[in-house]
Amino acid sequence: MEHNPSPANPPKVDPLMHTPSGRVRARGFGIPLQGTPGPNSAITDVPGVEVGYTTLIEGEGELIPGKGPVRTGVTAIHPRGRAGTPDPVQAGWFSFNGNGEMTGTTLVEETGFLSTPILITNTHSVGAAHQGAIRWLIERQPSLAKLWALPVVAETWDGYLNDINGLHVTPDHAFAALEAARGGPLEEGSVGGGTGMSCYGFKGGSGTASRVVEIGKDRYTVGIFLQANFGWRPELTIAGVPIGVHIPEGNPSDDSSWLMPAGAGSCITIIATDAPLLPGQCKALARRVPMGLARTGTTSSHFSGDIFLAFSTGNPGSVATGSATLLGRPDARESQRWVPWGECDPLYAAVVFAVEEAVLNVLIANKDMVGWSGHRVPALPHERVRELMSGHTVRLTPPSVAGS
Repeated sequence: MEHNPSPANPPKVDPLMHTPSGRVRARGFGIPLQGTPGPNSAITDVPGVEVGYTTLIEGEGELIPGKGPVRTGVTAIHPRGRAGTPDPVQAGWFSFNGNGEMTGTTLVEETGFLSTPILITNTHSVGAAHQGAIRWLIERQPSLAKLWALPVVAETWDGYLNDINGLHVTPDHAFAALEAARGGPLEEGSVGGGTGMSCYGFKGGSGTASRVVEIGKDRYTVGIFLQANFGWRPELTIAGVPIGVHIPEGNPSDDSSWLMPAGAGSCITIIATDAPLLPGQCKALARRVPMGLARTGTTSSHFSGDIFLAFSTGNPGSVATGSATLLGRPDARESQRWVPWGECDPLYAAVVFAVEEAVLNVLIANKDMVGWSGHRVPALPHERVRELMSGHTVRLTPPSVAGS
């Protein structure tokens, strides 16, 4: 079990080009990308946001339910960091395809705010993660949990690689991910809740990216974190180049023991921004996620749970709640500022561009994984991708100027 896994002596790397462990990202690979990234091209570029992982990789060989092999984990996101949890954020969510789960969204829809951490795990571990989040709130933020709490917990399916019915994720693992959360550069690929996931028939998992935008005299950051577990192999497109259709070999969905239709899976996406937004504007950001996913080729499957949540850390200390007095904040009813609706287009574009990059980071910064009974999901083959892209008008950008 690892929390925020990284090498003991991490290499000194440019966080835009490589993960903390040194794995190359989409920009380091040279893929041309639109928009200006934050310093780490990560959701943690939004001030205050913290992310933590618990990664579970144990055992090998034949599947023994309850024993493994285990290829799973939990991801935790604190919108204002661990210390800032009592200060809620404006939020909105959108279900593009509802074959999945994200708890707590009915309260977000009703009130327009979020006052708990966000967790992402595998499909059958939502309950364990939810319980771990409740325990964390009771122990670390008792003022929030003394009456009740409705954490946001989302899922995607990792049953091809992981003993998903073994219920290996426990509330302790969720608690540990919440405790391990930090800012700065983030590891990507097979970490946290994304450990056992697949994307376009290649190794999927956890990915992140960010964009910086200017609206008038103000400068804002939009950060994306997603758990990618979607897509049919022939759909994969990188910078407009059809890649997946030319790499048919090693496709897990060709395996007779693959339990889901080709293209099935899910994508959970969390959007953070420090732009002051109303709940409806947060929902508008969440609605733009499918456009970013489509740039990587997906046409969306009925069997995919594509659920997205956006929050704004703007207006700190003034997101009033009906429990303001109970929480010892009777002065919470204050005026707020927000970006005018007609000026939100740069934020929408930032979501689209950052979602595309986050998916590509998942694929590029990954490696092969073998799960139960020899089930294997290959990593995206870098050299083959280079060959395919070299035959098109779109060229890889030298790493020194990637994304410029």
